[in-house]
Amino acid sequence: MRRLLVGLCGALGLALLSVPPVTADAPYLPLGDPTLVETRESTVLAEGVTLTRIVRGRKHAREKDIQTTTRGPWRVNVLEVDPAVAAGTLRSTYGYDLARVEKVTAMAPAAGALAAVNASFFTFSASKRYPGNPVGLGIYDGELLSEPTASGAEYSALLDARDGRIEMDRYTWRGRMLNRRTGLRMQLHHLNHPPVVPAGCRKLRKPTRCKRAGDTTHLSPRFSRATPSGKGVEAVLNAKGCVVRRAMRRGTRIKPWQTALQATGRETRRLWRMTRRGCLDRHVELFESDGDRVELGPWLSGVNGRWRLTSRGASMVPYRPRDPFFARHPRTFIGRSSTGTVLLVTIDGRRPSSVGTTLQETADVALALDMRDSINLDGGGSTTMVAAGEMVSTPSGSDERAVGDALVFVPAS
Repeated sequence: MRRLLVGLCGALGLALLSVPPVTADAPYLPLGDPTLVETRESTVLAEGVTLTRIVRGRKHAREKDIQTTTRGPWRVNVLEVDPAVAAGTLRSTYGYDLARVEKVTAMAPAAGALAAVNASFFTFSASKRYPGNPVGLGIYDGELLSEPTASGAEYSALLDARDGRIEMDRYTWRGRMLNRRTGLRMQLHHLNHPPVVPAGCRKLRKPTRCKRAGDTTHLSPRFSRATPSGKGVEAVLNAKGCVVRRAMRRGTRIKPWQTALQATGRETRRLWRMTRRGCLDRHVELFESDGDRVELGPWLSGVNGRWRLTSRGASMVPYRPRDPFFARHPRTFIGRSSTGTVLLVTIDGRRPSSVGTTLQETADVALALDMRDSINLDGGGSTTMVAAGEMVSTPSGSDERAVGDALVFVPAS
């Protein structure tokens, strides 16, 4: 039924053409020579949801010129969602679980989505067991499943399904566990992230003898039914937060209604004492950069990005000519226009048919599309856009990359 819905929406797209999208009247993209030919083709996928394909430049680039050419070409896909008109919601989603990766072309129909793009940065090849783990903030169905990092480059986007509003900021968080019976408290360092065993403690037979600082993490079955294994202490909790079992080693399987706490380093002693008796409550809070607390609820979604592109109509990209992250690559980014429309954009790259953009060029494109506020999402080989059951972007590699999560527009049922 979900696949049928996507197919029908795509088939109806051309028939629903009405008011021209914002991008139709936008100035030419500020990419390369101003004399380049630029074409645009817009399709209304549903009321308030428009896909615009932009091609700038005609002649393919030579492989050796991709990073330097001023002749392009560039292929840009712009998905516009007007929350005042569109009957549906933008939200975050992931595959089978948050630890594994999945292709956007699979996540979109599974969510009943009309359109989708890749979203957060994730561990990818840095973790063989948990490649889909978000590197930064991740909110799904209102639950903070991955905490924001302390990186100054991380900016995240929060989407409110109640009014379609999008907010972009550098968020912080605080998490702790409280034993309702004994009053013992413990700080959480991570959510759904394998804890690190301190160097010098990996050969200890009893993990509670480690005197070096370690990690404490709370693990949900939405992350993985198999918890990370290794040195440390683990306690499994039932739906009421009461301890089901605990062990002087990490790694077990948890049921859908259970969660787990793991600790390494000297935090193992505190966790062992705290879980000896009684039941535990988890307290997690998210804060904006000005210190205001974010209200978490089933209406909220959130994904992480790296670097703010624009703010209040001005570019915010720092000048870092030697940083490879700032060079030309495929790009995915999100933002809002001066009228409140949410825009999701992909730029194909690393190909003779589309060379990609530097981070500064990406910000320039965002401004040309009236994206007054925008952030850069995961790009490179992850860049993917799906619309009406079709992948409209072109992967930079030989095939579509499986990613950690996606942003999807789901029509109202």
